Amino acid sequence: MGNKGSRKANIRVHLGMQGLTSGISITLVLVLVGMIVLSLLTARNLSRYVRENITFTVYADPEMPEAEILKMQAGLDKEPYVKETTYISAAQALAEQTKELGADPAEFLGYNPYTPMIEVKLKENYANTDSIRQIEQQIAQSTQIAEVAYQPDLVDSVNRNIRFIALVLTGLAALFTLISFVLISNTMRLAVYSKRFLIHTMQLVGAGWGFIRYPFVMSCIGMGLFSGVAACALLGGGIFWITSYEPGISAILTPQTALLSGASVLLAGVAITGLSALLSINHYLRMRDDRQFHT
Repeated sequence: MGNKGSRKANIRVHLGMQGLTSGISITLVLVLVGMIVLSLLTARNLSRYVRENITFTVYADPEMPEAEILKMQAGLDKEPYVKETTYISAAQALAEQTKELGADPAEFLGYNPYTPMIEVKLKENYANTDSIRQIEQQIAQSTQIAEVAYQPDLVDSVNRNIRFIALVLTGLAALFTLISFVLISNTMRLAVYSKRFLIHTMQLVGAGWGFIRYPFVMSCIGMGLFSGVAACALLGGGIFWITSYEPGISAILTPQTALLSGASVLLAGVAITGLSALLSINHYLRMRDDRQFHT
């Protein structure tokens, strides 16, 4: 009796350790999945942030009254392509340059060389040279505008680099997603392999495929859900540490990004483990009796 009870206890420990090992393996893979999704979403936010910080400057006529410049600024704020505008008076521009240069240009020139200006930040979809060129032509129609200045080479370079980075990240995401699926699938296959004798026994007593599959699939889905929660906790801790260490990164690493990444991890954990378990169990259910003891 003692040996029999001991043997049962050993089985429980063995199964528990096997489930724990599989859970840890799946958790680590799901952390990788979460990092992939987080990288893609963060890159998207970074792209928007960079594009929306591309500015062009509208220089007003030096004789233009400030009230008219402010009225023009209010008109620009209503345009669909404008994210925000900043008015810089001639006196403010002089003060900023004096502070930066450490000398007052007006002292040796005898006059303030700067003109009033409005710095315009565009919305993401308009931050390209074609759109800016059209906007420039529209604004330049005013006779009170001295110049509209922007850097087309910089705009083109930014958009080119963003497209290249997006292409590379998409390729890496597809590759790592495939690797993640293979790793989790192999983990589930090993878990089902260890139960192949139980599957065979259930077949011998006349259990149907659906009856056999259900507990295995649900157990693996539960493991995937638990691993997904653990992976979300690890990712959440990492995000909290990063944003605490560098608060400015919260502009691109937003709560919405974190929530979407967490939801993706949970969905991947449930879907991949469930599908992998189903495929593995079907493999053994179709297998001939003699092969189950050698595969």
